[in-house]
Amino acid sequence: MEIRPILSTLRRHKTAAALIVLEIALSCAIICNALFLIGDRMSQMQRISGFDEQDIVRMQITGIGTDDNAPSLTQTDLASLRAIPGVRSASATNQVPFNNSSWNSSVNLTKEQTHQNLNSTIYMGDTSFVETLGLKLIAGRNFSADDIVEWDDINKPNSKIQPHVAILSKSTADKLWPGENAVGKQFYSWGDEPTRVIGVVEHMVRPSRQGGPGEFEYSMILPVRVPYTVGGNYLIRVTDPTRRTEVIAAAEKALAHNASNRIMLEKKTMEEMRRDYYQDDRSMAWLMVSVCVALLIVTALGIVGLASFWVQQRTRQIGVRRALGATRGQILRYFQTENFLLATLGIVVGMILAFGINQLMMERYELPRLPLLYLPIGAVVLWLLGQVSVFGPARRAAAVPPAVATRSV
Repeated sequence: MEIRPILSTLRRHKTAAALIVLEIALSCAIICNALFLIGDRMSQMQRISGFDEQDIVRMQITGIGTDDNAPSLTQTDLASLRAIPGVRSASATNQVPFNNSSWNSSVNLTKEQTHQNLNSTIYMGDTSFVETLGLKLIAGRNFSADDIVEWDDINKPNSKIQPHVAILSKSTADKLWPGENAVGKQFYSWGDEPTRVIGVVEHMVRPSRQGGPGEFEYSMILPVRVPYTVGGNYLIRVTDPTRRTEVIAAAEKALAHNASNRIMLEKKTMEEMRRDYYQDDRSMAWLMVSVCVALLIVTALGIVGLASFWVQQRTRQIGVRRALGATRGQILRYFQTENFLLATLGIVVGMILAFGINQLMMERYELPRLPLLYLPIGAVVLWLLGQVSVFGPARRAAAVPPAVATRSV
């Protein structure tokens, strides 16, 4: 089809053409970034934690007043929890995943370093911790009884006691020693003495989303036996996920029986913890979907309205072309080509705006760069939307008889 008549017509309707181009450009810029945000949130919600989430429950308690016998009571609690039918393993720890708080420490490869190699979260647990969480060891070994140190010992005034071994996540090991086997390597994090790596687990997410992209699995486990007063977290791994409710009820009774001066703060499955943790992300994703749908509807209505107006204004032009032998298909393709040209110009401008908006969000909210993949996706969506929206008015224009169009002068 000849493009020159279309461009000539658009030059005579500069204001209307500019408005539709601007509308498509804004839609393209917003939709590309909205799709990127939705994809980013979805990828975060689906991130592998490394934990056996379907089999783990968390019991969080706190004491009333000071408990000088907390270490002994904690071991009594763990023995009671492990004795419950349907329990595979139980462990006490300082923190749990899918939480908004986190214990963190800098990690250096040499003692004299002034700048840290990375910032890692610290899980603390005994020999049962890896088994309770269902973590997958891909190198090295688990903690032995000789590796464990007591929380109270390392927190005594002027204490020189510290954990001397650690288990790292694969992400942490790869960051510290790229392409090397981390087992046997040493680093400095807790105390003046080096800590030796004895094992590496495949995945282990941080409790919170502290840090930038790629830092979600910078984590380590230290062999520290913590009392329930440090975090108050008991993690229980069941043999059958269908028995989680039964185990939670039995665990609550066991903990209450061991000491009556404590309060149960939370009792949840890890799946519930993940769901609650990402609730805001799901809400934002649905909000972005709603914005995209509303924006597409407004854009479609704008295209329909403008196309209908142009059909009405060009009745004589359409009639003349029909009288000169133009077919209905040619009239239909005329308006579709016209819309395609406007949409293409709007999409080009929109892509530039999309990158500008993304740069602003990178500076203000530390978001990653917009992948190029989202630009063609946004372009295809708007091209299809334009063709679908203009089809109705174009079809009505093609259906106008030549004689009626000529008499309307």
